[in-house]
Order: sequence, then C-alpha cells, then structure tokens
Amino acid sequence: MLDAGSFRELVSGGGGLGAMLARGVLRLAEVPYTWVIDWRNRAFDRDPAKAIRVGVPVVSVGNITLGGTGKTPMVGWLTRWFMDRGLRVGIVSRGYGAVTGQKNDEALELERALPGVPHELNPDRVAGARAAIERHGCQLIVLDDGFQHRRLARDLDLVLLDATEPFGYDHVFPRGTLREPLAGLRRADVVCLSRADLVDAEAGEAIRQRVAALAPEALWCEAAHAPTALHSASGVWQPLSVLAGRRVAAFCGIGNPAAFRRALTSLNAEIVSWREFADHHAYSASDQAALGRAAAENRTELVITTRKDLVKLPIERIGDRPLLALAVELEILRGREQLEHRLQRIVPLTS
Repeated sequence: MLDAGSFRELVSGGGGLGAMLARGVLRLAEVPYTWVIDWRNRAFDRDPAKAIRVGVPVVSVGNITLGGTGKTPMVGWLTRWFMDRGLRVGIVSRGYGAVTGQKNDEALELERALPGVPHELNPDRVAGARAAIERHGCQLIVLDDGFQHRRLARDLDLVLLDATEPFGYDHVFPRGTLREPLAGLRRADVVCLSRADLVDAEAGEAIRQRVAALAPEALWCEAAHAPTALHSASGVWQPLSVLAGRRVAAFCGIGNPAAFRRALTSLNAEIVSWREFADHHAYSASDQAALGRAAAENRTELVITTRKDLVKLPIERIGDRPLLALAVELEILRGREQLEHRLQRIVPLTS
C-alpha cells in the first residue's frame, strides 16, 4: 500500500511506464466515484430544502482536496473570533479516526487550544449540532470538515485550498486528491488560500484567478500557518530559536507532511531523521521504540512533531531525547477585513 508521499508522487505524474499504467487504472476508478459525488450534489442543488437547519447559524470549514489544508487552525481562529463577540460557540465534526467513546486527534488538539469549548463528534452532523445546542446552549456552530456534508444547512461555507497543492492534480480520488470536481467550488462563500506564504506572488495570483473563474461570487482571502513556539506534552514552552542549527529527528502523521518539514527547515533546523506516518496514525510502543532508535543513531538533540501528533503521545521524551511539538497559529495575510465583514453579518442571526 502506498504511503501519502508515494501516492502524491504517482498521481502528480512522476515515474515511468509502470506509473503511467497505474494512473490509467486509477483513472478508470475515478469515473464511478465522480459520478456518485455528482449525483449526490445534484440532489441537494435541485432541492435545497433537503439540507436541515438547526435553529442557529452554522459556519462550515472544509476543503475540496484530501489531506491537510489547515482546517484545524482555521476552526480555532473562527471559534475565537465569534467567542470574542460574546457568542457561545460549539464545534461539530465527524470524528474521523476516533475510537468509540473517545476523541480523535483534531478534537484533542482543539480541546487544548480552546479549553471549555464544546465539541460534538458524530458522523450524523445534524444530530451533533442539535446536541451542542441542547446540551451546551450553543448559539453558533462551527462545522469542521463540512464542505462535502450537504445535509446540515450552513450560513457560510469557507473552503481552504493549500497553496502548495491547490487543485488536487486536477483529478478526483483515486486518480488525484480532489474530493469532488473543482466545479464544486461554486458553492463556496469564501475561498481561503492556506500556506500562501509558501508560494511566490505569481503562483498565488494564478491560483486566485483560477478560483475566480470557478467561483466568481466567492470572497478571497489568504492565510499562513505561522510557527509560534515549541512545547512539551506537560506544557513547557520554548522559543523557536532553540531549533536553529540543532540536529533534530522529526516525524508526523498528518495530511500534508511536506508543509511541516518546510516549516522546520525555515526555522534552520537540521533534519537528520525524518519519518512520515499515515494521517491520524495511532502510535504504538514499537513506533516509539523505532523513533527513539532513529534519534539515537543519527545523534540528534531533539525530536520534533506536530501538535496533532503530540496529543496522542503525552510523553516527554522519545528514547532519551526531548520530544517537542511545533505550535502553529493561523495568520490572515490578505482579505481579513472583507472576511470579518462577512462574518459580522452572521452575528445578528444568533440573537
């Protein structure tokens, strides 16, 4: 089975004749998958009343591609924005990868970042939203990963595109990384280019122009995931400067591992050991032992991971090396005033 990096290399067009044949097989599988998605979307487009309203505004954060576009930082940013205006906000998500009765990694990460904010995990997002309202008195719901979930009506659809891989190689899964055809962007109220700082101005403008053709009514904004500090599982914080020139072992189990690696490189860390796991990976004792051996064999000084991974590894050390997570916060680089104006229109609906 291909890991995330190998899969992306394949669908992006790399490799020889064998890879070309594999892409042909994946293209055949793409057709029925796309047909099912189109059929479902057309059903909601023809009858908008099929989407259920729950009595409070719903703001959805989603994407059109597989993998990590930065939804969790955006969910956190929006939740804080509405809370700062005095609203009781609840988060609803499917809870992908969660063990029954437990929270998944995104929920644990948000719980640490937003203590006290209700978070309902339920594959039935309508039931989850109603539970947040009835149990916690929530006045507004932030729906995490909701763009393709059409059954819960929303007052704002915000879609994130990762600047380093915005259009899923122009193919729906499994031939590419699109969750649905790009034409689906026309449903978006806001399109936000995440990790916009990782591409040059010309590339960013090319993405904006293509989105404008696909979704001419959507508001455009750009954001960066700015590293802010490092912290241990026990909550001891250290400045980013401790990475400069240090030999580090790094690992992650996220949707976009390349972005994490770029962030470490930008902080002048010397990555001498690197390992990628599948998104939502549950770390076993053997995983920890292997990471510890790699850190020792490569004479590293620190082991670095993401906050999403650290919530599943509440330990201070990997082997005999300190384990730290890179804290990242969302920063709106362009279009913040227009975005806030659009969000402000939702606030009166909660009264």
